[in-house]
Amino acid sequence: MPETTWLTPEQLSAWKKLIAVVELLPGTLEAQLQRDADLTHFEYFTLAMLSEAPDRTLRLSDLAAATNATLARLSHVVSRLERRGLVRREPCAEDRRATNGVLTEAGLAVVVAAAPGHVDTVRRHVIDPLTPADVADLDRIMLRVLSVLDPTNAMHAEPTPRP
Repeated sequence: MPETTWLTPEQLSAWKKLIAVVELLPGTLEAQLQRDADLTHFEYFTLAMLSEAPDRTLRLSDLAAATNATLARLSHVVSRLERRGLVRREPCAEDRRATNGVLTEAGLAVVVAAAPGHVDTVRRHVIDPLTPADVADLDRIMLRVLSVLDPTNAMHAEPTPRP
């Protein structure tokens, strides 16, 4: 069995800070969205990704990739959003085996109303404490970590553009 290469004090310090952010940030985002919009963070993110898509429509497989979710998790959330009238499923015209998620007018209204509070929370807790150089570093660092966690780029790829 290979010998363990322990983290240096500097690496351990950075790791502990990353874990603290990973643990604390989701609760901060979730609390604001629940309070202000009656949405989970993942529901909001799903609606937001649909709102940015052409015709507010994405194949569910592309939506899963855009939201960093498995298709099973996304399907469960889309079902909840469908029951609320925020999303609807439609057969994909280009591929009869696929299903599209479509943001409804009610869903668009919800995401538009929720966006300012969410952006304010993200700014206050993540972006504003950073310099522009820090933001660029964060983007570069997160891309490097994602390239190891998801080497095929399946979970953080941009959605496939529709013709």
